[in-house]
Amino acid sequence: MTTRSFIKGCLKCFKFNKMFSNLIFFGMQGSGKGTQGKLFAQKYDYQVFETGKELRKIAQEDSPLGKKVKEITEEGKLVPNEVVMEIVENFVAHIPSEEKVIFDGLPRKEEQRVSFEELLARFDRKGTGVLIKITEEEAIKRLTSRKVCEKCKAIFGAGYEDAVCDQCGGKLISRADDNLESIKVRLNEYQKQTVPVIEKYREEERLIEINGIQGAEEVAKELEEKLGVAESE
Repeated sequence: MTTRSFIKGCLKCFKFNKMFSNLIFFGMQGSGKGTQGKLFAQKYDYQVFETGKELRKIAQEDSPLGKKVKEITEEGKLVPNEVVMEIVENFVAHIPSEEKVIFDGLPRKEEQRVSFEELLARFDRKGTGVLIKITEEEAIKRLTSRKVCEKCKAIFGAGYEDAVCDQCGGKLISRADDNLESIKVRLNEYQKQTVPVIEKYREEERLIEINGIQGAEEVAKELEEKLGVAESE
């Protein structure tokens, strides 16, 4: 057995507090919540549910749910909450109950939060929110300067200076919706719809807040410390 596989095995057996077995990552666009979620999942062996990714995956399946999602997305319509919950249920139902999960991209509004919490309860799961906090000014600064890979869709911040993706060699471009007007619309939606959802988790003392203004490594370190998994010096 290699050292790497031994370490991974140890992390898999690590006894997390059960309340941290289902983490829900929140943060306004540009906060880095997706990146932090993936990094934490890789290090501590979590499954990751990404709403957009799961929608695309399901749409390719030759199943009643897959056909339904494909039809809705091809018509350019928003996927209704009940269909999103079907997709979440399909995901959760196919993983062992002891598997830890990070949810990224939902719940985004109160109606969805209620459905989501009821669904988790049916599988004996309960979520804890993780909020990566940044200001609107910081979000706008990051979003207007970031690039995305044309091929693999990897996202690169202002500090990345190359013109090509370091993962697949694809060309880096600016996203069409990363203009100031579109960004302000998305941030306004976040304030109106998602912030009240976050407040619910705060009221129930099921929210961990992380300073997202820091560098990525510092954010990851604070996240580990607050979840009680940071390695001692």
